[in-house]
Amino acid sequence: MTEFTTSSGEVLTDEDIEALADEAERGYDLDKAIKVTVGRPSLGAKGVSPRLSFRATPELYRAVQRRAKKEGRSVSDLAREAVAQFVRS
Repeated sequence: MTEFTTSSGEVLTDEDIEALADEAERGYDLDKAIKVTVGRPSLGAKGVSPRLSFRATPELYRAVQRRAKKEGRSVSDLAREAVAQFVRS
């Protein structure tokens, strides 16, 4: 028999599964639903952060990884800063 678990790892008993099935059969009041935001937080005030992507040579990528690690930053953070500096110049 298949064992079902919650996202926190708790194993659901047969009673738990039956209670969930009963609840589903009664229907859900979506006005009481909790909105869950998925993904990373926005970088801008308007709630939209378009994704920029580009390819790099393996050497450049390794150099950026080393620099990011040395500065305690992410590769994305370094790339954002580099592009911003380029655009401003």
